Amino acid sequence: MRARNSRTSRGSRGFTSFLATTAVAVAAGGTVLLAHPGRAAADPIEECTATTGAIVAVDFGHWGGGVLRGCDARPTTGMNLLHNAGFSTTGTEHDGPAFVCRLGNGSFNGGTQYPTAAEEPCTNTPQATAYWSYWIAEPGQDTWSYSRFGAATQKPRPGEVEAWVYGGTDIGGTSGKPTFTPDSVRARNGGPSPTATPTASPGPTAPTSSEGDPKAAASWLAGRLVDGEYMGNWAFEGPDFPRTSLTAIALAAAGTQDPALRKVVGYLAAHADAFLYPDGPAGKPDAKAAALLALVAESTEGDPRDFGGRDLIAALTDHLCTAQGENGKCTAAGDFHGAASPWVQAWAVIALRRAGVTPPPQALARFTALQCADGGTAGSMITAGGHCESDPVATGLTVLALRGTAGGEAVAKKASDRLTASQRADGSYAPYAGAAGDTVSTAAAAQVLRATGQGSKEASAKAWVSARQNTDGGFGPDESTTESDPATTEQAILALTGTDPTTVRHDPDGVTTPPTTPAGRTPDLARGSAYLTAPANLVGGHYYEGFPDFADFGLTLDGAFALAATGTDDAALRRIVDFLDGQAKDGGGRTVNDWTAIGTEYAGGGSIAKEALLAEVVGRDPRAFGGHDLIAALAAAVCAGADAATGCAGPGNYTYATSVFSQALGIMAQLRAGDTANADSAVAYLKSLQHADGSWPSLIPATGDSDVDSTAMAAMALALVPGTEAARAVDKGISWLAGRQLPDGGFPGAAGNSTNSAALAVQGMGLRQAAYAPGIAKALDFLAGQQNGDGGFNVASEGQRGSDVRASAQAVGGATGISFGTLRRDLGGSPTPTPTPTATSTPTGSPAPTATSTPTVSGSPSPSPTVTASPAPTGTSAAATTPGDVPTGAPVPGAAGGAGRGGGVPVDATPAGTNTGSLARTGAETLGPATAAAVLAAVGAGAVLIARRRAGSTPGRHR
Repeated sequence: MRARNSRTSRGSRGFTSFLATTAVAVAAGGTVLLAHPGRAAADPIEECTATTGAIVAVDFGHWGGGVLRGCDARPTTGMNLLHNAGFSTTGTEHDGPAFVCRLGNGSFNGGTQYPTAAEEPCTNTPQATAYWSYWIAEPGQDTWSYSRFGAATQKPRPGEVEAWVYGGTDIGGTSGKPTFTPDSVRARNGGPSPTATPTASPGPTAPTSSEGDPKAAASWLAGRLVDGEYMGNWAFEGPDFPRTSLTAIALAAAGTQDPALRKVVGYLAAHADAFLYPDGPAGKPDAKAAALLALVAESTEGDPRDFGGRDLIAALTDHLCTAQGENGKCTAAGDFHGAASPWVQAWAVIALRRAGVTPPPQALARFTALQCADGGTAGSMITAGGHCESDPVATGLTVLALRGTAGGEAVAKKASDRLTASQRADGSYAPYAGAAGDTVSTAAAAQVLRATGQGSKEASAKAWVSARQNTDGGFGPDESTTESDPATTEQAILALTGTDPTTVRHDPDGVTTPPTTPAGRTPDLARGSAYLTAPANLVGGHYYEGFPDFADFGLTLDGAFALAATGTDDAALRRIVDFLDGQAKDGGGRTVNDWTAIGTEYAGGGSIAKEALLAEVVGRDPRAFGGHDLIAALAAAVCAGADAATGCAGPGNYTYATSVFSQALGIMAQLRAGDTANADSAVAYLKSLQHADGSWPSLIPATGDSDVDSTAMAAMALALVPGTEAARAVDKGISWLAGRQLPDGGFPGAAGNSTNSAALAVQGMGLRQAAYAPGIAKALDFLAGQQNGDGGFNVASEGQRGSDVRASAQAVGGATGISFGTLRRDLGGSPTPTPTPTATSTPTGSPAPTATSTPTVSGSPSPSPTVTASPAPTGTSAAATTPGDVPTGAPVPGAAGGAGRGGGVPVDATPAGTNTGSLARTGAETLGPATAAAVLAAVGAGAVLIARRRAGSTPGRHR
């Protein structure tokens, strides 16, 4: 976990002890493991209450200890909370002190830090199977959530409790959570307790399977169709049109019953008027029919403006209630005509947004009156002041409908919080207060939990739903009513396939014709570039800092890629490139070679590849850059087989490349250099990691997750590989990627609705620009909405606001639409000697860029020198890549912002994206005051190996 830079008096406590430790290590001639000793005396536990301060609990059960807790009465970050509560930490040689590799406390074994050196040398980043994972429980929450932010960027709320657990987990935090509850360690308003309170560490509980079978469910559902065309209803003769529509959407989500799906869609289109006009052809269209039929069209690659000969979008927008009345068809102004429940109101908003239409403000405002005091949405169309009882399905649909809307974000946030808080201990949701958990409510909630990035809660809900599946494939309504039910099975399929009404997309005919989406806003890339080159960010005009006087080389490369893509400040770009190429030193005496560890046994393939890629982008020789032949070093980093000692997961993996990001970077660098023979096994290995649905995982070895950022990167790398097999892999990957887009145009990442993920997705979809132009336009509009007045970008649409350098580098480069695989901005020349910055040097910024027109999706920047797409080594379209070694999620240090993974290399004149999904600020209070620079200078760069290949902070995995 990377700690945010802190120069306050609180941040420097214990610094004297740190200097003494450093001196001993140096005297012994060893490599320094930068550590934080914690505080001699933590805040008394009494200073933390249910409403003030924060508690952190660390489980030493792996070594026979208990759960120790401590208090920080005035926490600023999760990392400060840990240290100020009396815990000591040590980082890794490779990643620096901000990555928590070891933890200790004076109350357990005399303060010995664990794991010990015999268990884990803390030289490189630990594997995902054994590391300290990071968990959060906000005030009032009695379930653990895998932290979406790194400890450096997590800001504890009053009354919050945090936990660190040693073991294994995955990017979504669906496993490895604490075995103790938040309430068991939470602060109370009662009497005193010891500073560190040992408690018995509960033994592990048997895991619950969360694997339902959506394919079997779809088969059972298709078998319920009457004449294979529609769903019936025991209460009346003929088709049940709403049920038939929802069945069609569920079959599209499963994607395994195309013959049945074609017949159902055809039947609905042929009988659209019977559903749409219940009062006859002269009446007004029914909102439920218009919304559901539109969703059927959108979910099956049809046109909602021409379905069954009807314009379903106009049927909604042209028939909005202006007042109560019309024979009960309008409960209040803002209702869609005939909307008899909040479900219908939400379906209508979702249908409009999927069609690229901004919902009427009155329709969005209607949800304010439908929201109960607890944040949930009523189960009926009440008016302001009416009795309000929350309905979990309506609440979930409200979140899906309103997330990212200008007029509904606040309502969506309250509804999401309500849904999060109302989950039962067994993972289920009840349809109303006092009822038992039911499958429809729980499956509907699981869809929203996935959309809002709450992986552990989603997994718990899905596990409960999966347990309701019968041997015939269908799902029972609840634990006591077990007979398979169509309505229940429909919702279960969406939950188990990771889709929801906003994202289902499957063409039963295999031909995609994207609906036309009006052009939206685009980011101001000139202002974005100016933010990246501002003196406050770009130290001395040469590099970005990870923490005081230590360059974050991965992030620095990301910034260079962004500037190369926009072409707005070649002077700044040249200064960065010269700094790297000339092996200039940062304030701590390190060069880029210390970061890549090139020439040592710890050389990282992903970081070497990222550096080589920049050389290729700016027209310099990667075989003579930074004093090394980077291509030869990369070839030497290709693994011959699995070898834990060199970080090799299998043949074709690169040494210490523990993410798909790193693997993709290596392939792009090798192919661009023409070293195809040495890249063959690396390409084969990357192909082998692709899931059946087209996605790629974030980590190597794979943990079973599917990641937007990594899928975009892998697609960009394979787009440089010739042949139909690679092209098919790219097509599948981009199709999966497009299906993850949120209604507001954003994409889910580890930080939530992530700026980084959206930018990378733009790059990925840009590989097939003609097919995905509407989605690209929506993503660019989303990115424009995340740009701040200073030109920088937020990390995500929710959570902490404010410009972040890493997110901004990824957003700026990605928004140009240039793929990392083909970007070229030839600066030429050899490096100009770069003076080594000192702790007191005043950064000199870049000249303000000349205002230029914002690059469009199809255009490329024009300033001289011209950005051009370099020919792909193979005849295929080029792909983009974010340089970096780290994925968005589990144990990769610094995998969070764009640079985290290795970088953000723009490449093609088609939309490109950025590379991370989690927060990206780095830094370490460990070094405290500026005097640390002098100490580290005395230590010497040779004694300090902190090659942080993946700068950034990743959720849970505390990079």
